Amino acid sequence: MAVETVEIGLGVQTNRSADAYVRISRFAEEAGFDAISVFHDLGFQPAIVPLTLMAHSTDRIRLGPAALNPWTLHPFEIAAQIAALDAVSGGRAYVGLAQGAWLDELGLAEERPLQGMREAVEIVRRVLAGDTSGFDGERFRLAPGRGLHFEHPRDSVPLMLGTWRPRMAALAGEIADELKIGGCASPDMARLVRSWIGNDDVRLVVGAVTVVDEDGDAARGLARERVELYLPVVGHLDVTLELEPGEPLPLEPFVLAGTPEEVVERIEALAAAGVGRVELGPPWGRTAENGLRLLSERVLPRVRTRT
Repeated sequence: MAVETVEIGLGVQTNRSADAYVRISRFAEEAGFDAISVFHDLGFQPAIVPLTLMAHSTDRIRLGPAALNPWTLHPFEIAAQIAALDAVSGGRAYVGLAQGAWLDELGLAEERPLQGMREAVEIVRRVLAGDTSGFDGERFRLAPGRGLHFEHPRDSVPLMLGTWRPRMAALAGEIADELKIGGCASPDMARLVRSWIGNDDVRLVVGAVTVVDEDGDAARGLARERVELYLPVVGHLDVTLELEPGEPLPLEPFVLAGTPEEVVERIEALAAAGVGRVELGPPWGRTAENGLRLLSERVLPRVRTRT
């Protein structure tokens, strides 16, 4: 049975060529995907470059970074990038913010992440709205008179916070339009985070490594290889898992992998748990082309009604 209320997006890592971003975005739009989230992970290309290429190459699909980090990119610069993306895309941008990982490798430490995120969101929103009154917070500052010197179509854009933690989820319930659990494919975790948000108007988003193939075992094998980058970061954050000491993390809560029919079942279970959008992250299949084809032909039509 199709779930009509769940959106389906693509997650894109920034390790590709310019031509590849154009091809992927055009394919996603023509296939009927709702959104593209471009990752902004440490050591990869900055998300704004692929996003700009995608904006030029599409007309409908929504685009945004998931997620930018206010501790490595000042909120004023975040606002400027998103305003520029919104201008290039004709008002289709959204912005994702997250505390992120690997900050210790940059010598950065954040003792009050909730306060910092609240202030970052406030600055982003003020800058987009054209408010030049300034801001003097505990973590971030913006001098009076500082604003953007170019036109952009909207004075606000949808805001998504990324987190696995209860207090940041509650903050999202206050100030965000969406909350994303990155690297998660667990209905149990989705239900728990949904309860933490405390606001039914905030859409819950999950995104995970996705591998779809006619050979379900081969798909799961490749997914296990690809999840190794972020499993050490997010694995211990899934508080719904009850593991014995030394027991390895299971694969299923962190990936969407299997045959098209199995992936459909997983997405429907997430939708039933309160997820409003599922973002299908790379590699998509044993080859990107075959995975995207199966997702567009045999997964997407099953999990939601085209509009």
